[in-house]
Amino acid sequence: MAVLQDRRVLITGAGSGIGKATAALFAREGARLALLDIDKDSIAEQAEALGGVAVAADVRDEQGVIDAIGAAAEALDGLDGLVNAAGVSIRANLEDLGMEVWRRIIDINLTGTYVVCRAALPFLRQAVEGTIVNIASGAATRSGPGRSAYTASKAGVIAFTRSIASELAPHIRVNAILPGAVETPLFEGLVPDQATREAVISRYAMKRIGRPEEIANAILFMTSKQSSFMTGSPMLVDGGQ
Repeated sequence: MAVLQDRRVLITGAGSGIGKATAALFAREGARLALLDIDKDSIAEQAEALGGVAVAADVRDEQGVIDAIGAAAEALDGLDGLVNAAGVSIRANLEDLGMEVWRRIIDINLTGTYVVCRAALPFLRQAVEGTIVNIASGAATRSGPGRSAYTASKAGVIAFTRSIASELAPHIRVNAILPGAVETPLFEGLVPDQATREAVISRYAMKRIGRPEEIANAILFMTSKQSSFMTGSPMLVDGGQ
């Protein structure tokens, strides 16, 4: 039996990177999927390939998210699980970090997670065993120059995860995954040259960058019954940084 056989799961940020890899893995494990992303063409292609449902929305748009999740729940006849993988990372030192960039990072990474969780909650409450997995970051536990907005947003995701885990237990489990650097378009945009890439790799015990599929495996664990006694847990998947 597949690990997620017939579980109805909504994945945000499913158009690329970790969200896309998670969707592919969950489909192989028997889940029925709704894929949410701002890139409607990408998720339409994904949904067709995986036999899922595509719902386009910007996670900063509360009404748009409510409408999209309602459509997803209607198409799947409910929701059992949620994965919040939508995110953005922009590197800027404090003196160069304007309000527009700060708000974009906080609004997508942190407020977007809140918006999606809140919109999905009525449907998850009806599930036999609901799960939420929020994607935070290893940067939330340690950071460096130019990462203040991103670090703040992801630390907020961890705190938010722990708080709602205590509210929603025991019926809904809520956990967070904290990836290190992962081979995604988001990471590639932060690494302008090979020297920078090698400097990043040098900070990892595994001496390489992670693969999206490796983070997806951790998300699968947190969504499955294998993690049935875990809630409010931030799990590092960072190659030993």
